[in-house]
Amino acid sequence: MSIETVAVRLGDRTYDILIGAGLVARAGEEISKRLPGIRTAIVTDANVAGSHLAPLVASLDRSGIASTVIALPPGEKTKSFDALQVVVDGILAARLERGDAVIALGGGVIGDLAGFAAGIVRRGMRFVQMPTSLLAQVDSSVGGKTGINSDHGKNLVGVFHQPQLVLADTEVLDTLPAREFTAGYAEIAKYGLIDRPDFFAWLEKNWQEIFAGGPARVQAIAESCRAKADVVARDEYETGDRALLNLGHTFGHALEAATGYDSQRLVHGEGVAIGMALAHRFSSRLNLCSMDDALRVEAHLSAVGLPWRMSDIPGALPDADRLLAYIAQDKKVSRGALTFILTHGVGKAFIARDVASSEVLLFLKENLPG
Repeated sequence: MSIETVAVRLGDRTYDILIGAGLVARAGEEISKRLPGIRTAIVTDANVAGSHLAPLVASLDRSGIASTVIALPPGEKTKSFDALQVVVDGILAARLERGDAVIALGGGVIGDLAGFAAGIVRRGMRFVQMPTSLLAQVDSSVGGKTGINSDHGKNLVGVFHQPQLVLADTEVLDTLPAREFTAGYAEIAKYGLIDRPDFFAWLEKNWQEIFAGGPARVQAIAESCRAKADVVARDEYETGDRALLNLGHTFGHALEAATGYDSQRLVHGEGVAIGMALAHRFSSRLNLCSMDDALRVEAHLSAVGLPWRMSDIPGALPDADRLLAYIAQDKKVSRGALTFILTHGVGKAFIARDVASSEVLLFLKENLPG
């Protein structure tokens, strides 16, 4: 299978995203071409390490790249101050220098955590993303957002720190649990819903082939990366239209916080899926788009096996006032004004500032289970 290359164009910090099969086994070759003479710290989790660490270390060894491994427990709760301390101490104990590199081998949790550590150790080390989940390959590994969670909310502590290279090995997706793959698909659908209506229509017709693997999977991942790369190149630090990438995330992050980041109940991509459905339904309630658009989004999310309403989350949720408090704590809020990504229809998302909290509260009350 051929390798697709997508460039994230940031002047002298431009970097490539390589997408295709066999990139873990080729990692040493690709990294040494771009970052000769480095040593590395591989940050991973126990689950990923069991499947993919050995071939990565072997590939680095073949290219003469020394590595040390920092393995952490899997799960969203690893995006914490305690885990950050473990990673930072591991990098420093290995005596890595500023010109050396941190490699993130894992999903979005590992990528965000390892990238944050790379951004702060020695005031900024080099960084390579090797995303092993679909969600990370199409979203969190691209664009330089890094960070950890706080008791006050998700991703509230972090830095922008761009990688030098992203290696998205599509073969590793075959080892993902079905639920994790499906959750990652939510981020692919998101790019169609933001500003690529033709892509969303293509997904509606081809999603089964994407799930089965093959050329459609690579095509969907590459198109998602191109969509994100275009936005990042225009607005690296999210002062403008990069915020569109947060479609579904304001509702989704609040639901993740409300479930205590318990992955048994809700994983990030599922929160985004419900959030996107809520954003379209809320837009319809505000007469910004038709209910037909909202129903179309809900139908597609349901068809692929994603949750799309709050009642799909197992267990009890807080009341509407508490959910609104989580939304108000989200980092998309500016000086107390609620900012949402809303839509005029499929592929017509926009940034809505100064959304009335009373409207959001009423909408939450209408859509909470029971």
